[in-house]
Amino acid sequence: MITTIKIKDLIKYLVTTIGLIVIVMLITRYFFYINKTNKENKENKNFTFLSCIDISLPVLKTINLGIDNTTSENTPTNPSRIAKTTSRSGLIRILNLELPNIETEEIIEETEENNEENENTVNNEKEETSEKVEIKDTYTNKYKSVTIKNLTNIKLTEDIIKPDYKTKNTTDIIIYHTHTCESYTATKENSYKASGNYRTTDLKYSVVKVGDVLTQELEKFKFKVTHNNTKHDYPAYTGSYTRSLKTIENILKKQESTEIIFDIHRDAVGNKGTYGPTVEINGEKVAQLMFVIGTNDGGGKHPNWKNNLKFAVMIQQKANEMYPGLFRSINLRSSTFNQKIRNAASIIEVGATGNTLEEATASMKYLANVLNEVLK
Repeated sequence: MITTIKIKDLIKYLVTTIGLIVIVMLITRYFFYINKTNKENKENKNFTFLSCIDISLPVLKTINLGIDNTTSENTPTNPSRIAKTTSRSGLIRILNLELPNIETEEIIEETEENNEENENTVNNEKEETSEKVEIKDTYTNKYKSVTIKNLTNIKLTEDIIKPDYKTKNTTDIIIYHTHTCESYTATKENSYKASGNYRTTDLKYSVVKVGDVLTQELEKFKFKVTHNNTKHDYPAYTGSYTRSLKTIENILKKQESTEIIFDIHRDAVGNKGTYGPTVEINGEKVAQLMFVIGTNDGGGKHPNWKNNLKFAVMIQQKANEMYPGLFRSINLRSSTFNQKIRNAASIIEVGATGNTLEEATASMKYLANVLNEVLK
C-alpha cells in the first residue's frame, strides 16, 4: 500500500519545522547575549540598572529602532558610524535582523534622555564660581553660517537643509516642557530643593522659569503665547514624551492653526555636570541654545521632519547674524521627539547642567529678538 503525501502537507510540515528551529536559535542566542552582558556589567564599575534599559525594554517592544544612546556633545567624531551601529536595539540588534516597522519612538526617546540624565551623578549644589567643563561644538554638515551635527543614517543634501519652509501662522506660539523638572546649577540667588540630580519640582527654578521669561519677552512683540507648565516627568520620568504629547494635542484642539511649537529643555552631557556652554552678548554672559530636531530615521512616523529642520535652520541663520554664538550646532536625531505634531515644532536646549538659571533666562530676550525678526 502506497501512502500519498500531498505537496501542501509537505510544505506545511517543512515550514513548521523550520519555524521551530529558528525560534530555538533565537532564544538560545538571546540568552547567551544576556549572560554575556551581565558578566560584562559586573566587571564595569559604572554599571547601573539603567544600563539594562537598551536590552530589556526594546526586547519587549522594539522593532527596527534607531536608538542613539550618546548625548548631544559627548559623541565620537564619526556621527554616521554611531547611527549605523545604533540602528538596532535589544534582540533585533543581537540577531542583526530587520523586521516590519512599529512606532516605538517613545522607548527611543526615553532611553536617550534617561541615559543623559542618570549618568549625571555630580552634586548640583555647586557655587556659581565652579569651573566649567568646555566641550568643543562639532558638526558634520554646514549650510552657509548654520552647522548641523547629523547623528542619523540620513544623508543630508542642500535641498533638505535649505530654509525654504514658511509658516502661515506667524503670531501664535506654544511653549511646553516634556522634562518639566530639569534645573540648573544652584546659586545663592537661585537655590532650590532638588528632587534629583539637576531636577526640582519647584517650577520657579526649573526650565519652566526659562519658558516664563521667553513668554514675557515674546509678548513684548505682541506674539500670542501659550505656555504650559504641566509636569510630564514627575513623579515618573519614563513616559514623559507620551504624557507631553497628550498635553500638546489637547492644546492644539483649541489652537488648530498654531504651527510654531517649542519644547524647552535643559541639556545634559553624561557625567559632565559642570558643562555649561555660554556666550557673551553685549557684555552679558548667557547660556547657549541648541535645536534638537527629530526625524523618521528610527522608524517612527514623522513624514514632514524636513520642514522642522528647515524652520530651525532659518531661525539659527538669523541668530548667527544678530548674535553670533548664541546657538550651538543643530542636533539631528533618529527619534521623533513628538515633532510630528506640526511642521515648525522643535526642541530647544537652553544651556546645560553647568549653567545657572540666571544665564538660562538671560538668553531668552535674545532668542525673542531673533524670532521677532524672522517672523515679523
